[in-house]
Parts: sequence; C-alpha cells; structure tokens
Amino acid sequence: MKNIFASMALCATTLLATAQSLPSGAVSNVSVERTESKLLVKMSVNPSVFPTRANREIWLRPVVTDGQDSIWLKPLLIAGRTRYYQHMRHDGNHPQYIMMRSGKGDIYGYSAMVAYADWMELSTLKIISQTDGCCGEAEGESSEKGLASLDFRPKVFKPVLVYVKPEGEVVKTREIHGSAYIDFRINSTDISPEYHRNPQELAKIRSTIEAVRSDKDVTITSLSIKGFASPEGPYKNNERLAKGRTEALTTYVSELYSFPLSVMHTSWEAEDWEGLIKWVRSHNLADKEGILKIITDESLDPDKREWRLKTSFPDQYEVLLNEVYPSLRHSDYAVNYTIRHYTNVKEIAAIMATAPQKLSLEELFMLAQSLDKDSPDFREVMEVAVRMYPDSEVANLNAANTAIAHGESEKSREYLKKAGKSPEAVYALGILEATTGNYDSAFPLLQAAAEEGVAEASDAIVCLRELGFISK
Repeated sequence: MKNIFASMALCATTLLATAQSLPSGAVSNVSVERTESKLLVKMSVNPSVFPTRANREIWLRPVVTDGQDSIWLKPLLIAGRTRYYQHMRHDGNHPQYIMMRSGKGDIYGYSAMVAYADWMELSTLKIISQTDGCCGEAEGESSEKGLASLDFRPKVFKPVLVYVKPEGEVVKTREIHGSAYIDFRINSTDISPEYHRNPQELAKIRSTIEAVRSDKDVTITSLSIKGFASPEGPYKNNERLAKGRTEALTTYVSELYSFPLSVMHTSWEAEDWEGLIKWVRSHNLADKEGILKIITDESLDPDKREWRLKTSFPDQYEVLLNEVYPSLRHSDYAVNYTIRHYTNVKEIAAIMATAPQKLSLEELFMLAQSLDKDSPDFREVMEVAVRMYPDSEVANLNAANTAIAHGESEKSREYLKKAGKSPEAVYALGILEATTGNYDSAFPLLQAAAEEGVAEASDAIVCLRELGFISK
C-alpha cells in the first residue's frame, strides 16, 4: 500500500491560445522562441476573414508584457478597400506597420524580433485590436486578448515522489539488553552487592529493568539472564560456577522486583570460547593464527583445548588470562516487552521527541502524513524513522525520497542501497538519476517501474520527453 506526496512534474511549455475577439481563423500558428539575447515571435494572419467594409480598418498591435514592463511589436493594419488605397497614397505601406486588404489576400507569415529582457521570463503575448472609422476615429473600445503565456524559466524536472506506507505491527515487541560483570569471590556463587565493582554492575541491570517497568505504555513479557564463565580451570567447575552464579543473579532480580516465574528465563554457558575467539580475531597478538587454530578446534574437549593453549603459547596465555578472561565472566540480560499502539498524531510527535524507539514505522508514517512534505518537521520524521529502523527497506526508501526532494543525491543513493528492489524503489532510483542529469540511466529504470505498475513512472517519462531530456 502506498501514499503519494507529490510535487507535480513541471514541464516548461508554451501555452497557445487564439484571441477570442478576432474572427475565427484570423490568427494561428502562434509561437514564441528565445535565444540568448533575442525574442522571436511568429504567427499566421489571415486577412480574408476580416470584415470588408471599404471605409473601415482594424489595427492589430501585438505586445509582450508581464504586467509591469511591456514591449510593443510591429503592428498590423487590416484595411477596407478605400482605407487601403488612402494609406497607399499617403504613406505607401509605411515600414513601421504591415498593411493588408480586409477580406482578401493570402495568409501572411508575421514575425518580429526584439531584444530579450529578464522580465520576459514569465510574461504574456497579447494582441490589442481596434477598429477605426472612415476618418481614422476609433469605433468603440479596443479589445485585448492573450495569444500565448510565456515561460522561459530553466527547464526543471520536478517529479512526483512516491512514499510507501509501512505495514503495521500487530504487536509492538521490543528488547533491551546488556552485559553485567558481577565479581564473585573465588569459587563462590554468592552475590556480594558491595564487592569490588558490583554496585555499578548491579545498578546497570536495575536501571535497565526500571526504565521499562516504570513506563505505563509498556508491558514486560520476559526477562532472560545467561551466565558465562571463562575457559581457565576444569570445565566441570566452570559449569558449576556459571550455573550457580546465573541462578544467584536471577534470585537477586526476582526478589527485587517480584516478577512471576513465567517471566524469568535463565541459561548458562560454562566457558565463553566464542567471546575469546572474537577477541583474538580482532586484535594483533603474537602467534595469532596458531592460537586461533587451537581455540577454534571443536574436536578437542574444552579442558584439552585450554591446556594446549596454555602450554603451546605460555606468554600469550598470560596476556589472555589477565586482560581478556575477566571480560569473559559475564551475565548477559535481556528485557522483552510490548508497547501499546498510538493513534493520535500529537501524542506520536511528543513521543518521537522523547522516546522514538517506542514508535512503529506505521505510527511515524502517520505523523508524516499530517505534515507539509516540504517542512523541516516532515524531513525530521523520515530521518527518525530510518534511524530507528536502519534495516527497513521502506524506511530507507522514504528517507531516500526525502533526500531527493532536498537535492541530497549522495545521501539518497546511500539510502537506496538498503531500499530493496520493489517497483517503488526502482522508480526512486530512476528519479534520482533523472534529477542528477543521468537521463540515459534514468530511462530504463523508469520504464521498468512503469511496467511494474508505478503510474508515476509513465508520467515522468512523458515529462522528460516534453522537456527534451530523453528522446526514446
């Protein structure tokens, strides 16, 4: 399902219209072109359709105007028989105007060229018509009609951007997790809250639980604790320590918060070999490959593996024992919870400012729909959405569209790398290529999106053709 926030495609074209006050067919084929310094006006004038009264004449005075500035073009005189010959005797068809016989003659190809001025960028070509009597006196009011609306602004492709509505979450589930490093006395499984760094480590667990537990919009569904011991010493003893210390921490938490048994989940791992392997791989250590060969050899039982490491690389083993093994004695904890749904955009906006992680993509999109797409607030919502859901194809696609709208092509390209291959994503990439001038790349992408049912892609292709950016 998709929602469209659109800035309509602007195809800079000349709008032509025939002056309604003139006889049908009097003026046709009106065109206005510009070069760097000149404005060229062309039209066809048919004198045969004008009234044929001998003592009457009709003046046609073209003018280009923007409402403030104006420039008059060479006028045309459509004269009856008597007036025509009078003009011929007195001024011999004066070069400052063009004279024709009314009711007779072939279609005349009128053209006029004047210097181009900046004010003409958005202007109108009009024609003022005035009928004069036998003595040259005006008969009635002159009439003014537009022949063409002129738009010489630079050709700009402003596409429709297609934002996709995310699917809703039936249940909004979240998890917050961490690791605590509880210090136990040698071979003990009892927690001493004041021992060594325990006050700080136990406070980490409590603050995590309390941050969720105190939120009225949240329901805790499970709290899991998994304990690990380090690999030194006999495996059986490490298993006893990991199990006992995990149970001790679970009891500590349960007594503190009175969670029902159904909420608490515990597990343990006797020796954290994975943590050791990860550390060795990411650090420069003498004989690193030899050490990795031993600690990754699962054909060896844990005690033999630890003995071989200790005897084969005694110096490195001392480093690991003192600098790494303490961090392998840890308790990982995770709080899983659900969050209620929000439907009020004001409430969603307030939550986004304080706790955006509580919002679903659908709720953020709902907020965006209530905002002006060109506003900073709209942009912020889209950026929050992709920050909260960095792996979401929809969030990345919508963020890419917002970046395109603000001319941030590189930022948009990075988002589109994670936006998937949906027709809307293909369309967005085509629009990005078009707005950055890569029309040869844009066309096949837009064509593919159009074939997949994205109607805006077909419109974009039409507009690009009208603008002359593509010829296919």
